[in-house]
Amino acid sequence: MRILLVEDDQMIGAAVSVALKDAACAVDWVRDGETAWSTLKLGEYQAVLLDLGLPKRDGLDVLKHLRQAGSQVPVIVITARDSVENRITGLDLGADDYLVKPFSVNELLARLRAVVRRQGGQASPILTNGTVNLDPATHKASCGDVTVDLSGREFALLHALLLHPGRIFARAELEEHIYGWNEEVESNAVDFLIHGVRRKLGAKVIKNVRGAGWMVEKLQ
Repeated sequence: MRILLVEDDQMIGAAVSVALKDAACAVDWVRDGETAWSTLKLGEYQAVLLDLGLPKRDGLDVLKHLRQAGSQVPVIVITARDSVENRITGLDLGADDYLVKPFSVNELLARLRAVVRRQGGQASPILTNGTVNLDPATHKASCGDVTVDLSGREFALLHALLLHPGRIFARAELEEHIYGWNEEVESNAVDFLIHGVRRKLGAKVIKNVRGAGWMVEKLQ
């Protein structure tokens, strides 16, 4: 999944970026509120990690205008502002979760999985279309009696498809879920990853829709 990280602290931003990439997320990192707002107006993200004390534009102002614009992208506030009043304000302005610094990276990843899952209309921690199951916490996938470990990018690809079973994803859409700004995308990368998932779980797991893209069927 593609995440926008809005954090002006170099050390925290670098640590969170590494953790997100290790968790197979595509990460775009910006360091001030103005850039965050302009990026959110142009890009499509599965979630936003938003600091509040930002240069140029406060994070609460970014959050307020994001919700006023009608965006439903999940937002987790990550901030040192720890008073109850600040938490209430952030949540009332539309944040989906609020995490106070310093925080455990593992907790952040768990909260991120939860808000993305809810946004996709899934209550269970396991993503499924009725046949294929994917555990975002372990990157294990199963189909029938077969359970396998996926590589980071194989996981990112299948995660995007299983969040919206029945929806056809074009090549460019899948690339956006898998790669961040500074990552080079080879021309056949998506085909290679789909081949890898099919080899592990079966040829029918991901369906090719000729001339349009790929999907997992909605069976539930």
